[in-house]
Amino acid sequence: MKSGIFGFLFGMWILILIGGGIVVTILGPISISGFGDFDWIINSGIKAVVAIILVVIWVLILSKFKNWIFRKEIKS
Repeated sequence: MKSGIFGFLFGMWILILIGGGIVVTILGPISISGFGDFDWIINSGIKAVVAIILVVIWVLILSKFKNWIFRKEIKS
């Protein structure tokens, strides 16, 4: 039972590190120009939407991983 929980926690931390790397290296440098005073609003909006999408994807991945671990634990 403990190995399943530790595997879930390990997977969660790996996803957190990957997500942080994606946000810092890819999402951070994105810059939109040509909209005048609204550049920073559009930049922030795009970054917020992408970050929310990443969070939803990570939650879905962790949910699938959790279900897989608990099914494995119930069978044994």
